[in-house]
Amino acid sequence: MPRRAVVIGAGLAGMLAAAALAGAADEVVVLDGDALPDGPEHRKGLPQGRHAHILMAGGLAAMEELVPGAGVRKRLLAAGAHELSLGRDMVVLTPEGWFRRWRDEGPALLACTRALLDWTVRDAVVTQAPVRVEVRPGTRVTGLLGGAGRVTGVRFHDGREGGEGGEGNDGEDRELTADLVVDASGRGSRVTHWLAALGVTGVRERTVDTGLVNATRLYRAPEGAGRFPVTMVQADPYVGRPGRSGMILPVEDGRWMVSLAGTRGAEPPADADGFLRYAMELADPLVGRFIARAEPLTDVRISRSTRNHRRYLEKVRDWPEGLVVLGDALATFNPAYGQGMSVAALGARLLAQEVRRAGDGPGSAGLAARVQRGVVPWVDAAWRAAVGQDVWYPQTRGARPTPADRLVTGYSRRLTRAATGAHGAAAALWEVTSLLAPPARLFAPGTLLSVALGPLLPQQAGAPLTAAERSLLAP
Repeated sequence: MPRRAVVIGAGLAGMLAAAALAGAADEVVVLDGDALPDGPEHRKGLPQGRHAHILMAGGLAAMEELVPGAGVRKRLLAAGAHELSLGRDMVVLTPEGWFRRWRDEGPALLACTRALLDWTVRDAVVTQAPVRVEVRPGTRVTGLLGGAGRVTGVRFHDGREGGEGGEGNDGEDRELTADLVVDASGRGSRVTHWLAALGVTGVRERTVDTGLVNATRLYRAPEGAGRFPVTMVQADPYVGRPGRSGMILPVEDGRWMVSLAGTRGAEPPADADGFLRYAMELADPLVGRFIARAEPLTDVRISRSTRNHRRYLEKVRDWPEGLVVLGDALATFNPAYGQGMSVAALGARLLAQEVRRAGDGPGSAGLAARVQRGVVPWVDAAWRAAVGQDVWYPQTRGARPTPADRLVTGYSRRLTRAATGAHGAAAALWEVTSLLAPPARLFAPGTLLSVALGPLLPQQAGAPLTAAERSLLAP
């Protein structure tokens, strides 16, 4: 019989999962409740879609491996995305001081709108996959088929007018069988509820919520600002006050995305005057001085979908065959730390590797459990990075600092301080942040020595900008 895989969600995680399965299944069907755009446009189902996104080197490498013939990187760059160096093309104010800009490049990152990234990946997967990948928009999954031992498909409601094969908008649920189902439906996943209906209960979940609010606006930058560095003024979680941060990111079509963020009690405003004032009042007014001379292109967009939430599915004693959960459906992270997309890509790459290793199709015995356990190291690393800082904000809900948090934070702060003036410490941070190396890299002998010695160069009094870059800022 033909082997079918069903993916729930046509976002980044879902389309990469479809790419992972296209070499093993005869048919891949992707179901999404949204009406998907025909180009790089925002869609309702991505609450963070209008805000700043950075694709780290580890995530990009996974994408290139999953869709090898499509050249995702080349497609994005041709459409106006920016490839930038973590070490050379970024200006970052941390709680421990300004990072330096080093001459060597370090790992690269890609900057563009989330709409462009999602569209590019979806188009690449659909056009380049070795088997047909069918994307069905306007199709809402309402449950799983099968039982506690094996998931055999999905139950869905097709809202498309007329539908296909009699699947119309008649108010009735339909069924679609599958050898493997991947839930990549994002933050709003109902997988725990679906599992309970099959008899799989007791799934542990955890939420840590700083109440972070994102406010974003697009600008046309001043003439000559094309190579202005990515700019981050980070929040300081260690001073007993709500956090405030700001970011300047180049995106396609000569535009700049400016995102401001504040935790509970310091939320950024949605009006234009308040937005500028908030930027000027950050720990350094660099972001405000930049946008004071830029031309606004949009209103201020607000999002509150920023909590850390994790489902510990790998701890389910008897995980059902035929079901894999990836991306934000498994774990969401505070978007301020920029690792969610890359973790989703690495999870999809693992799925592809396990399917190839199994050899007898996506429904192979034990495959789903191996994938669910296998993604844990990347999820753990991103979770610790996000929650390890978020617990320090005074009005965070769901966690308070533990003795272990205090120990880890003490080392992390010393490492960050060393990285402001020691290349070895900075390189270790780049590699781990880019998901090119595991967190153990931060405790390698060379890194430990850098931390012990501290910054070898003096602290910088202000942002490390060139004279030309400073000329673009308002006084």
